[in-house]
Amino acid sequence: MKRTFLFVALLLIFSGAALAKKGPKNIIIMIGDGMGINQVQAAYTSNGGYLNMTDRCPYSGLRRTNSASDYITDSAVGGTAIATGVKTKNNMVGMSPDTVPLNSIIRLATLKGLSTGVIATHSVTDATPASFVAHRPHRFMHEEIAADYLASDITLFIGGGKMHFEKRKDGRDISEELRAKGYEIVYSLEEARKTTGDKLGALIAEDAVEPASRRDPDLLADATQLAIDKLSSNKKGFVLMVEGSQIDKGGHKNDQNYMISETLDFDRAVGKALDFAQKDKNTLVLITADHETGGVTVAEGHYGKKKVVVKFNTGWHTASPVPFFAYGPGAELFSGFKDNTASFYLMKDLLKLK
Repeated sequence: MKRTFLFVALLLIFSGAALAKKGPKNIIIMIGDGMGINQVQAAYTSNGGYLNMTDRCPYSGLRRTNSASDYITDSAVGGTAIATGVKTKNNMVGMSPDTVPLNSIIRLATLKGLSTGVIATHSVTDATPASFVAHRPHRFMHEEIAADYLASDITLFIGGGKMHFEKRKDGRDISEELRAKGYEIVYSLEEARKTTGDKLGALIAEDAVEPASRRDPDLLADATQLAIDKLSSNKKGFVLMVEGSQIDKGGHKNDQNYMISETLDFDRAVGKALDFAQKDKNTLVLITADHETGGVTVAEGHYGKKKVVVKFNTGWHTASPVPFFAYGPGAELFSGFKDNTASFYLMKDLLKLK
């Protein structure tokens, strides 16, 4: 009897170790641009004391965000650190400080045969999505970043930026060049749902997408669900990056309602990712930010009344550590106070990427 019990116990231990070592099949990276811990608290309060990211993720932590050149980072460098595991100089995307192109987690996953995607509520040529796809010395090289999508072999991208693909100074039509490479290029989520090909680009705005207060309140959540549905058909797995891009804009404008509405919009997309991960059992969801914007403090609030008052200390970014939430296989590895470059190496190891 004792031997049988010991055998079963050892079997469970080794099976658990093997499962942990196996890691997730899929990773969904959720980035709230400019979303510090007080942006989260303000949204949490205005939503009556509940958010998907805070209430459904069993592991959490904080991340340092300084760049290679500055104590206070920008989105290009913050995104590059998460995407590639390397700190670079402010304004650079997907490149080391000495301008060497870096492979992002999206690129490494693509090379291994996984499906990959990026979603943004700004232009897909903006700093954060560009960090996962492009290699440029300056984040505002939008036309050059759009052209980098041609060489990326990414499976799917959804966001604004049509003008940078089709109304260019050089006269090129990157959308047509992408179509020649097998992409279906469409201009709305409704059209995107009808596509049947292997590769999709949805350019749903000329530049930035409308703010949450003026767009479909489920646009980012629906885009996230659409991407999951399409990418999850790959038996090898997928890596998807979803950005709530305009939390940052609310911080820059010192606009409390703008900032909170964008954070809640982002959290609805987080909910879609977590719903899938709960059912799938083989998906890791990571939720964080590139930096904090606005120097936000929560001055007053009431959970029951869903009211909160915030104060802004700056119209720019700050060096405040940003929150990190994790759910799924390997999530426990992401807890603690770490540098923002740490996630890349953990994701790479979990997916066994070279």
